[in-house]
Amino acid sequence: MARKKSEPKRCSWSTGDELYRDYHDTEWGVPNFDDQSLFEFLILEGAQAGLSWITILRKRAGYRKAFSGFDPEKIACYRPARVNTLLNNPDIVRNRLKIESTISNARVYLDIRDKHGSFKDYVWQFVDHRPRQNRFRSMSKVPATTPVSDQMSKALKKDGFRFIGSTICYAYMQATGMVNDHLVSCFRHEDCRLLGL
Repeated sequence: MARKKSEPKRCSWSTGDELYRDYHDTEWGVPNFDDQSLFEFLILEGAQAGLSWITILRKRAGYRKAFSGFDPEKIACYRPARVNTLLNNPDIVRNRLKIESTISNARVYLDIRDKHGSFKDYVWQFVDHRPRQNRFRSMSKVPATTPVSDQMSKALKKDGFRFIGSTICYAYMQATGMVNDHLVSCFRHEDCRLLGL
């Protein structure tokens, strides 16, 4: 009888749900330099405010469909009638402020992209364009905010972004690999560290 392959050691938050595990193993902490993907994460992190991340992951496909594949140029053109349609869509978080902020954030995103040449250059400047490599041994040591996420939040708010507090910014930095917050005991820590070199 063949032995079952043992599961690798993961960050504790990713266990217990296949969707969480797959996200942890393939996306979380991977340095992301794709403008449209960075925009998608910005919107999803804002949508998460007050909710669990698993709720957003479960609705991610619905968000992609409802918001034109996260195409900021299309979203920026949404009008009030589209907002009303989205408020009746059970596949997304039906919160008027979050829906309206997605539209206004798309417009700000386009302005930022035009000013800076790319959105990635704008957001990655906060970590000097290189992922920060943390070495936490316990999830209790991983912060919810840092001085860098405070700085990012302040700058993004000044530029007109909404639903972009420091906690959201730090979660965004973790998700997009601006910081490597996989625990050192997690099999993905070294993988993500090498991607950031």
